[in-house]
Amino acid sequence: MNYLTHQLLNAEEIKLITKELEDATQDWEDGKKTAGSHASMVKNNLQLNRNSEVSKKNSQIINKKILLNPLIKSFSLPKQIHGIMFTKSSKNMHYGRHIDNPYMSSGRSDLSFTLSLTNKEFYKGGELIIETINSEEKFKLNAGEIVIYPSSYLHSVNEVIHGERLVCIGWIESYVKSAEEREYLFDLDAGARGILAKYGRSDEIDLIFKSYSNLLRTLGN
Repeated sequence: MNYLTHQLLNAEEIKLITKELEDATQDWEDGKKTAGSHASMVKNNLQLNRNSEVSKKNSQIINKKILLNPLIKSFSLPKQIHGIMFTKSSKNMHYGRHIDNPYMSSGRSDLSFTLSLTNKEFYKGGELIIETINSEEKFKLNAGEIVIYPSSYLHSVNEVIHGERLVCIGWIESYVKSAEEREYLFDLDAGARGILAKYGRSDEIDLIFKSYSNLLRTLGN
């Protein structure tokens, strides 16, 4: 499966963000408001009003953290991060099987992400399920951990049995549409950087980075 999990936020960042979200009690609303026609039938959660000051401020923080992260940049080749929102699910809440809209008012969805703001031990149930043709993966993340995966995959969130699941979700429009081509570029970049770290600069490394850059120009949009 073409996905990435990574620790994005540290403990202090999580504490500051969750405190502001918890204090914004008047800004939480029914999650169906931003769901498409099909998704609204299977969506049962709460989300923070995107136009609230708390949402805008913390969305910018997470946007910046993603764009500055070298591993995520190499994996997703982000052209823009968009549609960021904060959602929470308490007992009996869930989000049924669905697929994200390919085009949104904020941009194209090549990759989806879920950033956990709650430690996985603080709630029961609530696993993120991502499906491919031949497999199904379950994700339950540590606080501050992010999972990024192609928006073309069917996915769902299991019912929360106990506790509360607080997450930040959003989408990435990549410079490269194809998940397969992004994987090629990611492997090439990772391999070149590994050789550079192990053996240092060389003419051969320069040629690999040249090929990577020119391949990105060819595949990018």
